[in-house]
Amino acid sequence: MSTAVEVHGVGHTFPARGAHNAGLKHLLLHPREIWKRRRHADFTALRNIDLRVEAGERFGLVGNNGAGKSTLIAIISGILPPTRGRVVTRGRIAPLKLTLGMEPLFTGRENIMLNGVLMGMLRSEVLERMDEIVEFSGLGDFIEQPFFTYSLGMRMRLGFAVALHALPDILLVDEGLAVGDVEFQQRCLERIDQRHRAGMTLIIASHGLEMIASTCDRAAWLDAGQIRFLGAPGEAVQRYLAHIAKSAG
Repeated sequence: MSTAVEVHGVGHTFPARGAHNAGLKHLLLHPREIWKRRRHADFTALRNIDLRVEAGERFGLVGNNGAGKSTLIAIISGILPPTRGRVVTRGRIAPLKLTLGMEPLFTGRENIMLNGVLMGMLRSEVLERMDEIVEFSGLGDFIEQPFFTYSLGMRMRLGFAVALHALPDILLVDEGLAVGDVEFQQRCLERIDQRHRAGMTLIIASHGLEMIASTCDRAAWLDAGQIRFLGAPGEAVQRYLAHIAKSAG
């Protein structure tokens, strides 16, 4: 089995905005303010992550908000460069985040074209699949309305419809499946399963723990930017829940 994603020693630190740009005069006149800003300056979201995801694997990421799941997804997709380490991916990637690449003033149909091209499709491919994408989204006449008028569930429908019809080799999902009605979630899972049987790799970060446990082949529990457990999805979920219970107690 070939490897779809390799993550080697990846770390990422977000610098505080303006924390290191104060001039000498400001530093001398307001030392307490600068000290406070620097004390809370940089935030390290990921620390020395090593990970391999095999082609065709369904891989889950669980953890608290701020654990590093979304940052790791963004780095694997190429949207965010790592501060340290490197990532190797093989094949067409479709990153799915509800508002990623969507233009608020564009109609749903116009955003289908924009996102399809951003995900590596040719314009002719998008046009060829347009009717199928619109039908899958279930948006009906709303497809001609501006994106900013869409509810969160409608945005998810449009994003998933484009991503799943882009026929990616690697689909990256950041929380999207936890949003929207059950019927559409099931339709997405069926389509993902269909694409998985054709060889697609799925990496999903979600708080939907039952879905991670039942859908994924392996999962990683992230905590404070580090992988605390990597293995069977059911065990990853149980360890995460046990950690939450211990912290609450």
